[in-house]
Amino acid sequence: MASTPQPATPVADFEKSLDELEQLVQKMEKGDLSLDESLAAYERGVALYRQCRGALEQAELRVKLLGDPADPDSAQPFEPDAF
Repeated sequence: MASTPQPATPVADFEKSLDELEQLVQKMEKGDLSLDESLAAYERGVALYRQCRGALEQAELRVKLLGDPADPDSAQPFEPDAF
């Protein structure tokens, strides 16, 4: 029986997006890109930044929902939002 691929976790997506964003910044800092390439890289960077921010917000919410360790019954299930 073939297994279906599992969707990437928000943490994995965050790490992948952050790596790509860092690479884009390095390319732009070199100054070797044309204006069109720079604009496209900037647009992609903004999208990656938003993805990273959303993943961090979801992580923060998840931590808050886990509740007080002294009262584990107060924990609530967490369902991540789709990007």
